[in-house]
Amino acid sequence: MKNIFLIKYGEIAIKGKNRYIFENKLISTIRKNLKELGEFKVWKEQGRIIAEPIEDVEDPISVIHKLQRIFGIVGIAHGHKLDEISMDAIYDLSLAHMKEVLGDDSATFKVETRRSDKRFEYDSMEISSMVGGHLLKNMPGQLKVDVHNPEIKVMVELRSSLYVYSKTYPGAGGMPTGTSGKAMLLLSGGIDSPVAGWMIAKRGVELEAVYYESPPYTSERAKQKVIDLASKVGSYCGTIKLHIVNFTDIQMAINEKCPPEQLTIIMRRIMMEIAERLAKPRNCAALITGESIGQVASQTIESLAVTDAATSLPVFRPLIGFDKEEIISISKDIDTYETSILPYEDCCTLFIPKHPQTKPKLEYIQRSERALEDIIEDMIQKSIDEMETIII
Repeated sequence: MKNIFLIKYGEIAIKGKNRYIFENKLISTIRKNLKELGEFKVWKEQGRIIAEPIEDVEDPISVIHKLQRIFGIVGIAHGHKLDEISMDAIYDLSLAHMKEVLGDDSATFKVETRRSDKRFEYDSMEISSMVGGHLLKNMPGQLKVDVHNPEIKVMVELRSSLYVYSKTYPGAGGMPTGTSGKAMLLLSGGIDSPVAGWMIAKRGVELEAVYYESPPYTSERAKQKVIDLASKVGSYCGTIKLHIVNFTDIQMAINEKCPPEQLTIIMRRIMMEIAERLAKPRNCAALITGESIGQVASQTIESLAVTDAATSLPVFRPLIGFDKEEIISISKDIDTYETSILPYEDCCTLFIPKHPQTKPKLEYIQRSERALEDIIEDMIQKSIDEMETIII
């Protein structure tokens, strides 16, 4: 009897002729992520991916937690495997599994069977009935049948080998990272942008990220906070290159030369321009932000339109129709919330005007930006040349 992990995927199953690309990518990600927990044999088998530890793991839950942070997986079951397929083997493996799961406790149960090999002498209903009877006979007083709402559902799967398991843990869902291209995330220390990055990464998009710091107005703790947020998002989608751009001189120039009510919009437009310059040579085909309509002055429809005019890349805003409570709920689920609310300011909170413009017109913003035209190109290039890149 061997310990195994049966991994279930969702959308990948309907990918047709390209399905193998998604399966292979998911398998390679699983192998990479499990490496730190030991050596595993990982392979695909008729709508399932199987991960079998070469040596039994001491803590199966640690494996399940690792698998739960891999996009593309919708469920993980920890169970047992025998290479022999016969009724006696099914009886023995089911009984051993139930004794391990139940111990001295009692529970209601039912048995469900799936046969990939239809040549087996009994059909699924017959196997389920026979296994249920065997368990009742050999665990007297501990088990009671309940086919409608059982406490334990014993799953028997007949594939190239025999598998028995009884609990499936939910996965992160989505698509395997790297199967849907690459994008650049504008990452701040707030609640929204890590959630936005996570949501786009869930669709299979590989991420890089850019963070704008403004020393001495922002501290090393604010920078570390963003690094920690990138690490939490990266725990789902793999390695993230975080580009840290010094924005102080640019922000001071905007504050000095542009109308106060337009500071936020102009700042956001230059951030988008820098993000695009970083994105294109790194094969990032889109930008990602955490903006939501109406949440702040720079997130009105008019403001977003003016901001988008600064870049030729598409801008993904997965939170655009979410309210704050919905965003907070996701941030708690993915474990970024407590880090996001740490009281370390980022550059977006500096020089905020008392009365920001909420319905800017592009031609007026561009007219104001002309005050920067003699200096802004050199400042942007300097910020890019001197940026720090951290691989997380």
